[in-house]
Amino acid sequence: MFKKNTFGQYLIVKQAIMRTACFFTYYRFSVINSYKITGSEIFQKLPRQNVLIVSNHQTYFADAALAVHSMCNSINGAPNKITIKDFFWKPFLNFYYVAAKETMKSGLLPKIFALTGSISVQRTWRSEGKDIQRDVDQSDTDNIKKALDDGWVLTFPQGTTTPFAPGRKGTAHIIKNYKPIVIPIVVDGMREAFGKKGLNIKKKGVDLVLKIKQPLNIDYSDSVENILEQVMDAIEQSKRYQLES
Repeated sequence: MFKKNTFGQYLIVKQAIMRTACFFTYYRFSVINSYKITGSEIFQKLPRQNVLIVSNHQTYFADAALAVHSMCNSINGAPNKITIKDFFWKPFLNFYYVAAKETMKSGLLPKIFALTGSISVQRTWRSEGKDIQRDVDQSDTDNIKKALDDGWVLTFPQGTTTPFAPGRKGTAHIIKNYKPIVIPIVVDGMREAFGKKGLNIKKKGVDLVLKIKQPLNIDYSDSVENILEQVMDAIEQSKRYQLES
């Protein structure tokens, strides 16, 4: 009952938050909007450690919520679905997600969400709405390594909800150094349905899309630049996709 994760957070607290949240996510994704999920059966075949899930980013929280709900449903035998029962009875607790420290401290709800496995990192390029230049905090990288050793990590290589923003090399360094299995996912419709934080409902009846792709075939000895380019293309945020949009 009092088991903790690698960062000392009580799993019973994480479980309680997730069980409560699943009613809201089900309502938002399945009732006031509709969803189409493809490929989530992949989650059933993955090892329980050293998996990095990389995604494009349209809202602060709704993207992650859809991915996690789909992940839990799939692991519990309901791939490509958003249900309550397949999530509620056995939520998957072995996951973490990377988020900006300032985002996770921006209100009561983000602080609660942080207890579900947030790896809060300092942005090196932006803070409080201003462009900055700051060295990478090594403890942030170490924490991501700890999370990968313990389970799955969801990260957003762009670090911003701006479409087709360039990816950050930190993600490629993590891939190159720690050699995780990399699962790309693509979300769409979030920006239309929800506000920037993903908490407020902006429009109803939106088709929400979640596409889970096969693990990337990565040459870990390749350059950071090439690995990042491969990731950005897989999450459909590369220049090629920008020209097609």
